[in-house]
Amino acid sequence: MTKIKFGTDGWRAIIAKEYTVDNVMRVAEGTAKWMKEQGYSKVVIGHDCRFGGEMFAEATAQIMGLYGIRVNLAKGFVSTPMVSLGVVKTKSDLGVVITASHNPPSYNGFKLKSSFGGPTIPKDIAAVEALVPETHTQEKLPALDEMFENGLLNYIDLEDIYIKHVEDNFDMDAIRSSNVKLAYDAMYGAGMNAVKRLLPDAVLLHCDANPSFMGQAPEPIHRNLLELSNTIKNDSTIDLGLANDGDADRIGMYDEDGTFVDSHHLLLLLLLYMHKYKGFSGKVIITFSVTDKMKKMAEAFGLDITVTKIGFKYIAEIMISEDVVVGGEESGGLAVKGHIPERDGIWMGLLILEFMAKTGKSLKELIQEVYDMVGPFSFDRDDLHIDNDKKWAIMDKCKAGGYKAMGDFQVQKTENIDGYKFYFSDDQWVMIRPSGTEPVLRVYAQAENAAKVRELLDATHATLG
Repeated sequence: MTKIKFGTDGWRAIIAKEYTVDNVMRVAEGTAKWMKEQGYSKVVIGHDCRFGGEMFAEATAQIMGLYGIRVNLAKGFVSTPMVSLGVVKTKSDLGVVITASHNPPSYNGFKLKSSFGGPTIPKDIAAVEALVPETHTQEKLPALDEMFENGLLNYIDLEDIYIKHVEDNFDMDAIRSSNVKLAYDAMYGAGMNAVKRLLPDAVLLHCDANPSFMGQAPEPIHRNLLELSNTIKNDSTIDLGLANDGDADRIGMYDEDGTFVDSHHLLLLLLLYMHKYKGFSGKVIITFSVTDKMKKMAEAFGLDITVTKIGFKYIAEIMISEDVVVGGEESGGLAVKGHIPERDGIWMGLLILEFMAKTGKSLKELIQEVYDMVGPFSFDRDDLHIDNDKKWAIMDKCKAGGYKAMGDFQVQKTENIDGYKFYFSDDQWVMIRPSGTEPVLRVYAQAENAAKVRELLDATHATLG
């Protein structure tokens, strides 16, 4: 029997190995039992572009039907934010997304979304996990036609709902009539159709359905987006590059020179636009690996800032109970006021587009405005593939205060919210954090420029041995 274990963002496994129809039905049954315990009766189900998505979504719907739960089933592939928004708009109790997000193409997954339109909280995930049976029910499942006739199944166009929500919340006329030319890389993911509809003049890359993702994990980081970068470099009329991951909840972005703009810079741009230009206030929430420049900007604006552990669920948990203007994490998951408490790569891209359209400034000019406030900086991350014994020995040494310097860089202070952050000055730091699931040690660094970041990372690698 496959042990079903939800990670930081759902259950993920390799298709046809652990990720089978039988195991998906087991997870769906655990979810249905938990819903019945809570008195819940209505679910939204959607799938992204991965192999077998429709089949796995329909199997989940049939299990829900067996338990008398009414299903809103998406027609065609959809993004994770479309499901989350659909839960809110249909006043459903839960959302299920069949997706493995940015994982390699051999994977699929099962994410849960709560009634508020964001990630289901860890306590509820644990309760679902505990109810997953060793084998799924052997009762005869209702056919989808039968569920439809009995009012237990409704087919829903989540993409239409999402497009209308965008049109209601953005000045799309200003965006479309501006001279900002966008290049969009869907990475063969679920954002492709929505962007085609919203921005028909965009230059499109990898915007056709291909469950193999051409063999590459659909994660919007620079090394996976070289074609997008080169497209911009070779076309002087392109002003901006946008990429989304497989389920379109994460973002990657490029300036007019084809230079990658990381999530730290995007968070600063979003805070600048949302507060200074749009007049929104509220709390700022960032995870531990995000640049400290966010603290500097929040303080300049007189806004409270909270630093959480790493994982978007910690941001969402605060967003549902407090007034938050901007929240985000280093890995490309960003959220803002006026939308659901959810990562949404298309929404964040549109905000930057609108910012450029309204100000008439290029992305580089807007980033300079950020630097004028908080100072210039660069950031990078290395993933060190080392055996687990070595990984945990390094973390034990961090805990014992065993690192007083990284090469020639003397440690001035240390923070340990989630991993260990070693400050060499206010603007120079290195952070060390272990992967919980792989023999990987993540090393993050910030400094005034890319060369100094590389120097910090190399000094840290040498010190860690």
